[in-house]
Amino acid sequence: MVFTLKSRFETFLLNLWVILFDLMNNLVSWNVEGGVDMPDINPSALSSWLDRVACLHGKELGPLNYVFCSDPRIIEVNREFLNHDYFTDIITFDYSSPRRVAGDMYISLDTVASNAAQLGQSFDSELHRVIVHGLLHLCGINDKGPGEREIMEAAENEALSLLADTAR
Repeated sequence: MVFTLKSRFETFLLNLWVILFDLMNNLVSWNVEGGVDMPDINPSALSSWLDRVACLHGKELGPLNYVFCSDPRIIEVNREFLNHDYFTDIITFDYSSPRRVAGDMYISLDTVASNAAQLGQSFDSELHRVIVHGLLHLCGINDKGPGEREIMEAAENEALSLLADTAR
């Protein structure tokens, strides 16, 4: 179908629609800070996987911003925003509403690598676990109280099995 635009306003509306459509379909962003390289990920496949995990937990996917960083950067974020003076693999800032998950997640690639080595896992496996760990926090799953760690690990394992199914 071919159509012609009759006015600048129609052109503006079409451009706005294209921008909004693009934003709606790119709800997950992947960024780097602190002098690290972007890990070798498949952004499209991971975004689809995260959408499936959110749906599994009764949530819609809103804007998610993953920031891969170094240990020095994550401790800086940890000190500035949480008043914690220690390294961690992920810090999640939650901007979710009751039905839609949204947030910023800082992931230290240095800590992911050392945890992977310590646990005898591949870097990619550990990175995927940490990526979904942040989303699961946004879905309302905690891991600090009694029995919560086991619930989080079960949710991570279920999510990781979805990723394995997607990869086949």
